Amino acid sequence: MKGNRVVKTLVKLTKREKFIFSVIILSVGLFIAEHLLGKSGIYTVFTLAVFADIFLFIALYNDLKENFYWQVFILPFFFSLAFGLFFFLAPARYLTRIFTTSLYAIGLYSLYLSQNIFTVSSIRTIALLSSARTVSFVITIVSYFFLSNVLFSLHLNFFPFISSLFLYTFPLVIYSVWIHTLEKNLNLNLHWSLLLTLLFLEVGGMLWLWPSTPTVLAIFLTGVFYTVVGLSQVWIDRRLFKSIMWEYIWVACVVLVTLLIFTSWRG
Repeated sequence: MKGNRVVKTLVKLTKREKFIFSVIILSVGLFIAEHLLGKSGIYTVFTLAVFADIFLFIALYNDLKENFYWQVFILPFFFSLAFGLFFFLAPARYLTRIFTTSLYAIGLYSLYLSQNIFTVSSIRTIALLSSARTVSFVITIVSYFFLSNVLFSLHLNFFPFISSLFLYTFPLVIYSVWIHTLEKNLNLNLHWSLLLTLLFLEVGGMLWLWPSTPTVLAIFLTGVFYTVVGLSQVWIDRRLFKSIMWEYIWVACVVLVTLLIFTSWRG
């Protein structure tokens, strides 16, 4: 009986209340995985990433019945996965865990709201679409950096490294292109996404040989991702003006200089 009451209560919640409920559950789960379970919590992290999508589907069920976009599930999964994996590398301090869990909760809630805007905007015009794109791209960049930092820290052999890089780069590229097109048909942007992913794999292969720290390598690869994907987005929006191009070029220059400065040239 109590279980039925809980289910009925959850069904009656508004969309925003479902988001809040989901964020609380996932944040508590992440904190437990990070602070109490130790290294074995890595399995919990993957489970939480899956549930991030399940909760989103439940909250957006009515809207997705009218217009289903599978792309909305890409970033919540990788954001949760990135946060969980990255902070196994962070200092195991109680206050650090609370701070990172709070950041995760804020980011996930903002991400859920953005996915809601993308879903609803396919039905009617939404004034906040531009803001949702900005928020999603920022979270994509953060997720890409965390995942890349973890990947470089593992010191894998070349082929496992490239395969792992592809597994999260390709979906995040597809998502980053999709939020500016909102096309249902994946084939329309598939070739462009594959081309961009190939570029990142080539850069990643070069960095695999580069003598520097995982964090610096991740910063450089993320800077390349930000520059290339960002330029692609403004090109899709037909805003590829000279001033905007220079903004991205300066970012590329900064991350390149950072890579060169923190490279170990000995040996």
